[in-house]
Amino acid sequence: MKNIGILTAGGDCPGLNAAIRSVVLSAKSMNAEVVGFLDGFSGVKNNRTTNLATSDVEWIIDRGGSILGCSGSNPFNSLEDSNKCMQTIKKHNIYGLIVIGGNSSMGTAYLGQQKGLKIIGIPKTIDNDVYGTDVTIGFDTAVQIATEAIDRLKTTAQSHDRVMVIETMGRDVGWLSVAAGIAGGADLIITPEKLMDPRNVVQAVIKIHENSGRNYIIIVVGEGAKFLNDSKQTEISRPDGATRLGGIGTRVAELIADQTGFDTRVSVIGHLQRGGPPSPRDRLLASRFGVYATKRLISGESGFMVADNGGNLINQPLETVANKVKKVDPQLLKIARSLETLDVY
Repeated sequence: MKNIGILTAGGDCPGLNAAIRSVVLSAKSMNAEVVGFLDGFSGVKNNRTTNLATSDVEWIIDRGGSILGCSGSNPFNSLEDSNKCMQTIKKHNIYGLIVIGGNSSMGTAYLGQQKGLKIIGIPKTIDNDVYGTDVTIGFDTAVQIATEAIDRLKTTAQSHDRVMVIETMGRDVGWLSVAAGIAGGADLIITPEKLMDPRNVVQAVIKIHENSGRNYIIIVVGEGAKFLNDSKQTEISRPDGATRLGGIGTRVAELIADQTGFDTRVSVIGHLQRGGPPSPRDRLLASRFGVYATKRLISGESGFMVADNGGNLINQPLETVANKVKKVDPQLLKIARSLETLDVY
């Protein structure tokens, strides 16, 4: 009987529990035990574990978040912490480790592989920016939630003749803002990929107002978007010294209101996109990823991330995907431009 470990690294997203469930159930069918590490890689470093039985996971496929907890800890940057991790792995007789995480977590997994751990990664993030896979766990749910928010905010914008600025998540790339913007019928989509000129934003809004024949406008902006030649930061300091993005939606709304006089409101939908039950598509994707990773790990394979390639599951070497960011599909951007929603980008 083999013991395999599992952890959820980085931030939470819908579908993590579905993936955990899939790993545990498929491992049981192969006569393997699963040890869960709490709060990401910090659980490996600090020897914080829980044994996962079938009864622990049978009910969690529709539950958001992670029953194991999440963190962005990277213990392999320190020799002392790396040694602690290896001691924990040895203590629990862990044959191999399944890491559910985003691009930086795949980087941590790669460092762990270099230390001698057998590791397989499963890609997750609402940002859909993990390199090497068409789609990540959590993206479909986040797009669904953001689209529903746009639909709801559109009706109040219509009722009051307002410009509505909706800020979605998305630190480095605009997968979420573009997908939800298209699905929600936004008039303008602003993404983090390119610095925006304030003059272009104002001109685009005036053009939409003049050409549409209506008095309401829907604008979707990714939280990582920034103005051209802008010294004012859109990052907010946290107590631990790190920073988080925030405030660009408000600044875009203030710009539009000041320059056009239009009644403008902003809605930051934020963590609503990361919480709550996963969509059926995310549950299915998580289940497929989990079974694939478990079977490959127990059969002796490791050193890769499971990836979706046109609907087929393939192996992407951790070295190839570690810390890399996947840009928005050019075809998706073409669609947005064809619908005249990416005037600023």
